[in-house]
Parts: sequence; C-alpha cells; structure tokens
Amino acid sequence: MIVYRVLPLDPRAAAGDPGGALWWPRALQGAGRHDNPDLYGCMYVSETPMSAVAEALAPFRSTGELVPEMLVRGGRPLALAALSLVPDEALVDLDDGAVLAGEGLLPSMVATRDRALTQGCARELHDRHPPAPGLRWWSTLEAAWINVTLFDRAAPALSVAELRTLETGDELVGEAAALLGLPA
Repeated sequence: MIVYRVLPLDPRAAAGDPGGALWWPRALQGAGRHDNPDLYGCMYVSETPMSAVAEALAPFRSTGELVPEMLVRGGRPLALAALSLVPDEALVDLDDGAVLAGEGLLPSMVATRDRALTQGCARELHDRHPPAPGLRWWSTLEAAWINVTLFDRAAPALSVAELRTLETGDELVGEAAALLGLPA
C-alpha cells in the first residue's frame, strides 16, 4: 500500500531523522486528532496525494491567493512523500460501519473536532488492537478522501517510495488550493 505524507523537508536529513520522510514527530505532538505522545508517536498520512496536500494547505483556506510561503513550515519547504506501507496486520478501519459498531463508536465521534474525544478513542483503539499499525478514517475536508494515522509501531513496515518538494506551480498543489478557495 502506498500512503502520502506532506512534511517540512530537511534535504540533508536521513529518512528517519528530524526533517526526514520517516521521522516520527512525537516530541511535537499533543494537539493532533489522534495524538497521545505519552503512549505512542503518530504519523498522519493519506491514501491519496490530493488529500495530503489539501490537509497541509487547509490552515490557509479562503485567505486569499496561493503564495509560496504557504508551502514552507519552520523555514523548510514542504515535500510530498510517497511511503510504502507493508504491514503484517490490517489498519483499524473507522470508515467501515461494522468496525465502528463493533468498537462502540459513532461516525460523529470519529469526525469531531473535539480532540479530547478523538485522542481518547485513538488511545483505546491503540490498546485494544496491539498489532494494528494505525487507524483509517475519512478526511473532514472531503469524506471521499481517506486518511491514515500510523502508530510508531508501524515504523518497520514503512519505506520511502518517492519524495518531491511542493511548489505553487505544481498541478496537484493548484488543484488542492482551488478546492480550498486559494486561487493560484
């Protein structure tokens, strides 16, 4: 399976080091949808490159035109990494109604912006499914886009398939920006 991640890339960093495509930013976590840094590090990825890029641009939604500064974080250019995920176990699929029912969850519990709720659910699912590499869920930007939260126990199952820096002239960036009300 190929998943996509947008990250602030340090071109000098090794893949698993800070700024690398396989770095788990656990020390920076705590406010994200499924963050529980006291228990695990997580990596937010998507099943499509469009979703990954749109999620990265979402904080700028409808703020004006797409500008190069929107593709920089902490002085580093944003890059799109295609990661190969070959897990031994399946993801916990929160886009599957039977899985939600079996876990005692409602769709509204998965898609809410209430981080205390989503982080609590992620903690419970992490503990109840120890071999699962992560959670599969839908994007709140577009329900047809599937996002994945990988737990750091998935690290051995990940490798970098492709890596490229994002630019305002990139067709994918332009499409994602247009969907978010950021004309190029």
